[in-house]
Amino acid sequence: MAQSNPASTLANIYRTPELWEKIIFTFICLVIYRVGSHVTAPGVDVVAMMDFFQNQQGGGGLLGLYDLFVGGNLSKATIFALGIMPYISASIFAQIAGAVLPTVEKMQKDEEGRKKITQYTRYATIMLALVQAWGFALFTESVQGAVQSPGFGFKFEMAWILTTGAMFVMWLGEQITERGLGNGASLMIFFSIVERFWPSAVQTFKFIGTGSISVLAVVALVALMVAVVAGVVAITLAARRIAIQIPQRTMARGRMREAARNFIPLRINSSGVMPIVFAQSLIVVPGALAQFSGNERMRDFSDLFAPGTGLYFVLSAALILFFTYFYTSIIFNPVDIAENLKKQGGFIPGIKPGAKTAEYIDEVVSRITLPGAIFLTVIALLPVWIADAMSVPFRFGGTSVLIVVGVALDTIAQMNQHLLLRKYDGFMKKGRVRFRGRQATGGF
Repeated sequence: MAQSNPASTLANIYRTPELWEKIIFTFICLVIYRVGSHVTAPGVDVVAMMDFFQNQQGGGGLLGLYDLFVGGNLSKATIFALGIMPYISASIFAQIAGAVLPTVEKMQKDEEGRKKITQYTRYATIMLALVQAWGFALFTESVQGAVQSPGFGFKFEMAWILTTGAMFVMWLGEQITERGLGNGASLMIFFSIVERFWPSAVQTFKFIGTGSISVLAVVALVALMVAVVAGVVAITLAARRIAIQIPQRTMARGRMREAARNFIPLRINSSGVMPIVFAQSLIVVPGALAQFSGNERMRDFSDLFAPGTGLYFVLSAALILFFTYFYTSIIFNPVDIAENLKKQGGFIPGIKPGAKTAEYIDEVVSRITLPGAIFLTVIALLPVWIADAMSVPFRFGGTSVLIVVGVALDTIAQMNQHLLLRKYDGFMKKGRVRFRGRQATGGF
């Protein structure tokens, strides 16, 4: 991938007023989000909460995954403890509804219908935030020493504050998407994850100083992280190109001329990080039920699915493979692609337009989804397995790497588009992301 001069690229950004304004606006919104992430909700002992997450959760489980996405706000019980996750959950439900309910699918194809879906998504976000906030208030009371004055008053106050915080974060994310650079929700998760890199690095040096981990183990882990990042970048950009032809009529002499060949890029990992999120959310359900029920038999049963056990790795791999195919089938509709191609008069060489085209695209997607699913499984489980095998006192997950790389590539692609409009060089040659050496427009 050919790179432009970084200094000239930064100068081009400064010389592009609308792009520079978007960057400044996005930066201000993210600063506001991170400032709010250090304001603790009233009546909560932060030290007791953080000790519980460190000792009981160990960074794993559903709460650990949620805490990763909200930048530690959950473990610190801040006013933004729920983060952007209620809005993302509501958006995912809207996507699933569009794939299952014909009425919602029809609304998604209309401008007014999309506005209604957006409004319904906001209402659903409020309901989810209220339920999650009340549940978190109950959970906080169950942590020994975390709440100074438990009772209905505390739960009501906590639910009100966290729901309000979630709504403000949703509004802030929408402002970034509309007036800033990139997708607001994704950028918030991106900076929540990146912010924790430095404390993790400091903690690593402390482990080396105390002898909890050897220098050789750290070097091996760094090499593994580099390999994981390289693999994530390669798979994120990898795509299977399907050549298409769209005839064009030229005005000169009324002749038909074949247009330059185009292609449909089908991404190998079109489902992103969602299969890992779904799988990890489901596999921790037995442990969560056992924890809140207090039943010894349920706790013994949930121990079978504890992170690091053989059953945990097998079940996680099976769930990731399943949800990769499931989520891909939801967000990808070969019938719509075939219909749009037919309306433009285009076709795939050797394939009849219409139903045959849809069948061919669906077959290709099914084939390329398998290596994508295997890749997600390896990325999610290999770092955990190696960390356990080396007895490392901390873990790094491929989930966070997938999110960081995906959001970074998407943001760079949008910056390149703005620079290309001004005929400036972007971060990559000709402002395009290359799929295995072949040009195609990038996306997250």
